[in-house]
Amino acid sequence: MTNKTDFRKTLDAYQARQGRFRVVDVPDMSYLMIDGHGDPNTSPAFVEAVEALYPVAYKLKFASKRDLERDYVVPPLEGLWWAEDMSSFTSARDKSRWDWTLMLMVPDWIDQAMVGAAVEQARAKNRPARLDDVRLEPLSEGRCVQTLHVGSFDDEAVVLSHLHHEVIPAQGFRMAGTHHEIYLSDFRRVAPEKQRTILRQPVTAEAAPGA
Repeated sequence: MTNKTDFRKTLDAYQARQGRFRVVDVPDMSYLMIDGHGDPNTSPAFVEAVEALYPVAYKLKFASKRDLERDYVVPPLEGLWWAEDMSSFTSARDKSRWDWTLMLMVPDWIDQAMVGAAVEQARAKNRPARLDDVRLEPLSEGRCVQTLHVGSFDDEAVVLSHLHHEVIPAQGFRMAGTHHEIYLSDFRRVAPEKQRTILRQPVTAEAAPGA
């Protein structure tokens, strides 16, 4: 029987606790990605992105188990979020101004050829609207600070403000990359107050005065 890898249990980068802000060195990883803009609650592109990523991810999983005898649990949905004015994530909370990239991590033994084959299989069965926008791309984040948020996405603002303006500067860091969320709960099925989301912010060492 093929052993099944669950990256949520084996990768330290998927570990976080509520109320604890932890410094994590995140390894380079590869993801299925798709981009979009606007309020995730109202943007058709957001739903279409989810509908395009999952068929490809599961076809890759099945191909890996069948052809490579390497089975794994499809990791949770993740998202990179940014805007020209980052206050739209904290104080302003203007979702219409958000840009995002939705992602599903794939193991390092998955290559472009396998992704291409999975996309063609998804196209032949029930072609998602944004299938052609799915791509495989590496992500290098390095040192990050992350915590677990339990509750609705709208309640993240207070946690993010604390992270950005207090926790990160107090540890001698400054923000250096894109806000990253990892959805440990399926937000389509879990009540907002019970949703579990890892909030991650890449950082770099703050330069000394006069350096």
